Amino acid sequence: MRSDVFLVGPLVVGTDGSPGALRAVRWATSEAAARGTVLHVVHATGAGLASPYLSGEDRRRIAAFGATVLDEAADLAHQMAPSVAVSTTLCEHGTASCLFAEATPDATVVVGSRGCGGFSSLLVGSDSLQVASHSNFPVVVVPAEDREPAGVVLAAVKDERDAEALRVAARLAARDGAELHVVSAWVFFENVGTMAAKFEGTPRFVADRSRAIAEIVEPVRVELPSLSVTERVLRAGSVSEVLVEATDEADLIVIGPRRHPHHVGSPLGHVAHAVLHHSRCPVVLVPAS
Repeated sequence: MRSDVFLVGPLVVGTDGSPGALRAVRWATSEAAARGTVLHVVHATGAGLASPYLSGEDRRRIAAFGATVLDEAADLAHQMAPSVAVSTTLCEHGTASCLFAEATPDATVVVGSRGCGGFSSLLVGSDSLQVASHSNFPVVVVPAEDREPAGVVLAAVKDERDAEALRVAARLAARDGAELHVVSAWVFFENVGTMAAKFEGTPRFVADRSRAIAEIVEPVRVELPSLSVTERVLRAGSVSEVLVEATDEADLIVIGPRRHPHHVGSPLGHVAHAVLHHSRCPVVLVPAS
C-alpha cells in the first residue's frame, strides 16, 4: 500500500468489549479523526462455527451481547471524536475473517493485543496474531496500556524492502509533528560473539551498512525536508531486542514484515513476531506494495 493511501483510508477495528479491545477502539478513533476518514467497528461472535450446537435462544443472546459491545464502542468513538462517522457490523465468523470482509483495499485494520480469551501470560492473543499474520492490509496492533505521547515515530529498516514502511512512518511523523527515528540493527557473524569486532572486515561492513541505510532514507529527507530524522545503524546480538527496547520511547513502530507463506505456524518473520509480542507501543505492519 502506498503511504499516501494509508494516510486517508478508513479504519476497521475489532472489539470484543475487553479493555484491550476498547484501547484499540480509542486508537482507531484518534487515527480516523487525524485522517478525516470513517471508522468501522466489527464484533466477531464466531457463532457460525458453532451453529449446529446453538439453539435459537442461544443465538439471540449472542446477538444481544454483540449489539451491546458494538454500542459501547460506538458511544466511545462518538464521545472522543464527534466528527468521525462510525458504523458497526456484527459478524458470525472468526475475528480475522470478519475484519478482512469489512476492509476495503485502502483500509487499515486495528486490533488490540489481547482480547477476552486465551492465556493472560501471552502478550498477543491468537486472534490478533492471526490478523497480523495473514492480512493483505496494513494492520495496527495496540497494546492494552496507555502511554504518554513521546513525539517519536519509529521505523524499522533492514533493506530496500522496507522503503514503503519507512515512507508510511515518515508521513505519520510529519503529520503529527513528531520526530522520525530510523533504526537498523544487524547481526554480523552471530556465532562468534565478541570476536566479530576484531575481524578486519568489520569496519568496512559497518560503513557499507550505514551507507546503504542512508540511501534508503535519503528520499524521505528530500520529500519532507522539515522532518527531524535520526538514523541509528548498529550491530546487535538480537535485532528484536534492539527494536523492542526502542519502543520504550516511541508513540508507534512501523515495520515491513517478512512473511513466509510456507512456514509452519505463524508466517510472520521472527523479528516482527517478537516485536508484536513485546512492543511497548502500537505496532504498524505495512505489507509490501
